[in-house]
Amino acid sequence: MADLFSLAGRRALITGSTQGIGFALARGLAEAGAEIALNGRDTAKLETAARQLESEGATVHRLPFDVTDHAAARAAVDGFEAGIGPIDILVNNAGMQHRTPLEDFPEAAFDQLMQTNIASVFHVGQAVARHMIGRGAGKIINIASVQSALARPGIAPYTMTKGAVANLTKGMATDWARHGLNCNAIAPGYFETPLNAALLSDPDFCAWLQRRTPAGRWGKVEELVGACVFLASGASSFVNGHVLYVDGGITASL
Repeated sequence: MADLFSLAGRRALITGSTQGIGFALARGLAEAGAEIALNGRDTAKLETAARQLESEGATVHRLPFDVTDHAAARAAVDGFEAGIGPIDILVNNAGMQHRTPLEDFPEAAFDQLMQTNIASVFHVGQAVARHMIGRGAGKIINIASVQSALARPGIAPYTMTKGAVANLTKGMATDWARHGLNCNAIAPGYFETPLNAALLSDPDFCAWLQRRTPAGRWGKVEELVGACVFLASGASSFVNGHVLYVDGGITASL
C-alpha cells in the first residue's frame, strides 16, 4: 500500500511554488519521495524556497520562467527535460486574484487574470504533455477552486478563470488519457494563504465563512497535500478528468 502512494524516482514541477499552496504542495510531494522543480518569477523568493526544502532533505531544482509566456514555458520545460530528466508530475498552481465589483473591473486586471490563471495552464501543460505523451505516462494536476462551482461578489473574472481551469482539465483528460496521462484538478475551498490575506484580516468575512463551511473553519495548506499525492501517484491510475474539492464541505451544503 505504501508503494501505491510513493513518488520515489519521480520528478515534479510545481508552478508558482515559492509560497502558499504551491510551496506546501512542493514540500508534500518531496516528502512522498519526488524530486522537486520549483517555479517562480522572483528569483530571490525562489532561492529562499529552494533552500528551505533542501534543508529538509529534498532534492530541488530551480526553474525560473514566466508561466504566461508560451515560448518561455516551452524553452524552460524542453531545457529541463534535456538537461535534468523527465518531468513525471506537473502541478499547475500559478494564479492570482483581483477583487473589484464587476461593473468597475479594470481591463488590465481582467487580462492579467486570464493570462495567469488560464493561459498558464495551457502553456505549461502543453509543454510538459508533449514529453509525457512520448513516454506514455504522466500526471497533470491543475489547481482549480471552490469558485469553479460557486461565485461570490467582486470576483466574477476570477470565478470565470477557475471554471475554465476545471473544464480545461476535462479537455486535457479527453485528449491525453489515451496516451497514458492522468489529468485532474484539485479545487481548494478557503485556505490560509497570502492570496487570501485581505479576507483573513476581515472579521466579518471570517465569521461568515465559519458559518457557511460545515467544517466551521479555514483550511490549512497542508490539508491539500494528501489529495495532491493521491493524484500524483499510482493510486489514481484510473482517475481522469476529475475535479477534487477540498473545501470543508462548502460545496456540499446550502
